[in-house]
Amino acid sequence: MDFAKMRLLADELDAFAEGLEGAWRVEIGPEGPSLALRRRPKRHAGIVRRLREQLDGQLRATHPEHICASPHIEHPALGRMLHPDLSVVPEAALDEDGLAVDASPVMASAEIATEVEECAARAGVFAAMGIAHYLIVDPRTGTIEVHSDPCKGRYARKDAYIFGDTVPFGPWLIGTADFKRYGKAGS
Repeated sequence: MDFAKMRLLADELDAFAEGLEGAWRVEIGPEGPSLALRRRPKRHAGIVRRLREQLDGQLRATHPEHICASPHIEHPALGRMLHPDLSVVPEAALDEDGLAVDASPVMASAEIATEVEECAARAGVFAAMGIAHYLIVDPRTGTIEVHSDPCKGRYARKDAYIFGDTVPFGPWLIGTADFKRYGKAGS
């Protein structure tokens, strides 16, 4: 199925999901469009907020035309559309019509892990899309991975950190001292 047809199906799924209870995610994967329920602890939202505030504060100085937002990211040639928790995108891209932002101007994406295996697989897709920096925060283990240098559908570099570290993420620094772990360890 070509990407245009998959996008039409994804748009229909997205419209359908608006009438459902809960937070639903529409993406286009290797098997085509999918609709999945997102169940996340409240601490997920706290980490997303902290990341967004830090990145937006630094973007004013490093890339004033960009903001940290959470749009769908698509790459028609790959036939993929993903919905990361956050991405660094040109602010003007959010004023365009459509469900997704084209991947080419996206500088970075970040996800709060719910399934590590899923994030690892998604890293290859973000690399293939040409997104220079990909951050995975895992509140279950208190760990962070920074992926960079996309090359041939994978990231050539992966750096590991733990909650409490100041994490270099592209040209930015992310303070993680206030990130909370899931479960009793995060209390």
